[in-house]
Amino acid sequence: MVRTEESIILIPDTALVQRTLRSGQRLKFNGNVLVLGDVNPGAEIIATGHVVIMGALRGVVHAGAEGDKTATVTALTLLPTQIRIASCITRPPDGLPAPDAYCPEVARLKGDEVVIEKYVVSK
Repeated sequence: MVRTEESIILIPDTALVQRTLRSGQRLKFNGNVLVLGDVNPGAEIIATGHVVIMGALRGVVHAGAEGDKTATVTALTLLPTQIRIASCITRPPDGLPAPDAYCPEVARLKGDEVVIEKYVVSK
């Protein structure tokens, strides 16, 4: 079953957002969220599952919002205001991003700490 609302397509466990989320916009979804666009500063995504952004993440994302410690946040450009996974919260360091920060990255929990790694395709 597929249900559409404006530029959001809802599939049983995934919301496909076909636009950029702008400041002041908030998306809360029980499942995974895939954004075909950017998440601008001031925008927020809350998902009980994974969050994948096919663009730049510059806003706030909370993956695994109901305690799923296996949830991840993946983006082509990962420059968030804040990332939360389950009950763990992190924000970027002050200053300019590292020169290699403009490549696909994934944020996940290792222990009780959010770590950010380059996205690597599994073979």
